[in-house]
Amino acid sequence: MSSDFEGYEQDFAVLTAEITGRIGKVPKLLGDEKKQMVANVEKQLEEARELLEQMELEVREIPAQSRGMYSSRMRSYKQEMGKIEADFKRSRIAYSDEVRNELLGDDGNSSENQRAHLLDNTERLERSSRRLEAGYQIAVETEQIGQEMLENLSQDREKIQRSRERLRETDANLGKSSRILTGMLQRGECGIQCNLELP
Repeated sequence: MSSDFEGYEQDFAVLTAEITGRIGKVPKLLGDEKKQMVANVEKQLEEARELLEQMELEVREIPAQSRGMYSSRMRSYKQEMGKIEADFKRSRIAYSDEVRNELLGDDGNSSENQRAHLLDNTERLERSSRRLEAGYQIAVETEQIGQEMLENLSQDREKIQRSRERLRETDANLGKSSRILTGMLQRGECGIQCNLELP
């Protein structure tokens, strides 16, 4: 099962690398070339989403004790996918004369300010993503520690139950021994009394 997941991982890595390369070309193209490149990227993005869905299905089939690591990797891939989609949206309008003229006019300084603002927002998003990823990693590690504690508690409970069973068996044996001793003592007293009563 994990081998299927790793196969999807490799396909996803190759596909996202191709998408990233094409996204970088989109702002430099015009007219029909740009439209064709955008269409190709959209198709590949759909393929990447389908790969993520397949990977998620594989993770659900992995045993619970091993699922944490794969779930963490899935969250990382989803974050990567979100970043790629955001980059693609930005690339479709970056350096576009039509959109720039419509929104900003021909003011070159405004265009530069807009790009600087976008870069600043991108950096803040990346920092937030890194903090979220660190938080997810801590959550996964905490989950793994909790699972180990539960397993240890389960083992301790089994040991306690076995000890209780042995104690019950010991109590039963002691009770049986006590009854035997009591019977022996009673028979011994009877024998002494009978000897005393004989002429």
